[in-house]
Order: sequence, then C-alpha cells, then structure tokens
Amino acid sequence: MYLNKAMIYGNLTRDPEMKALPSGMNVTTFSLATNRVYNDRDGKRQESTDYHNIVVFGRQAETVNQYLKKGSGAFVEGRLQTRSWEKDGQKMYRTEIVADRVQFGPRSGDGGGGAPAQNTNNSAPAQDNDKAPSMPEYPEEEINPDDIPF
Repeated sequence: MYLNKAMIYGNLTRDPEMKALPSGMNVTTFSLATNRVYNDRDGKRQESTDYHNIVVFGRQAETVNQYLKKGSGAFVEGRLQTRSWEKDGQKMYRTEIVADRVQFGPRSGDGGGGAPAQNTNNSAPAQDNDKAPSMPEYPEEEINPDDIPF
C-alpha cells in the first residue's frame, strides 16, 4: 500500500496568484508558512519556520484567490508532487502540495483574511486591517506524552 498525503495549517506568505491553463481550467498558487517551537539539546527554546508551495485547481482555485490574502490562515489537505524542468540547460525541481481541500482559517478584523469585520458600534475605533495576525503563544514547558488522555 502507498500513501501520499500532506496536511498543514499555516499563514499565507503572499497573495494567491491565479492563472488559466490552456484547457481553460483555473490554477492558483500560493505558499504557506508553518512555525515550529522546540527545545534544543541545551534546553533552549528554538523556533523554525518552513515554507510550503501550494497548487489548487478548478473552482476551489477561484475561491482561494477570492477570499485568501497574505497573512490569512489556511488548512490544506493534498498530496506531494515534485515537478522538474530545464532552465538554461540546468535541471530545476520544485516540490509542492497539490491541494485536494483548502479550509480557510478564522476570519478576524486584524487582517486574518476574507472580508474585514463590520463594526456596528460607531463609538468604538475601527481596527487596523493591515496588520498580520499574531502568532499563538506556545507553552514553555515540554509536553509529557504520558499526560495525554488518549
């Protein structure tokens, strides 16, 4: 049995780009950043970021292009695919996630993507919609697998 499945949740690093294939089908590309916090051998807290190239086809490509923007959160389910081509006589490679499903992250008034939040209270100041969403704060202590109830 073979399995090629990728599931990631992250924030868009740039606005999606939509193009049409010669067949007329739409294709949208974007990239997601995922963050990881861990303790190194010396016990110091470290953070690392990975960047993932995402490709979406068809109607879902149109929806992604319409509603997601830089900084938006998204959950992507799909498969890994590596493409190759020649450029100036040199072989180039690109590994990307071909999305089967894209779920949008929570919409908020702080630039998390989608339409801006509507403010119905005229006395409250409007929120700044150009800021990227803040990153979650991870606990300092390590998680003991024995403490997990399942």
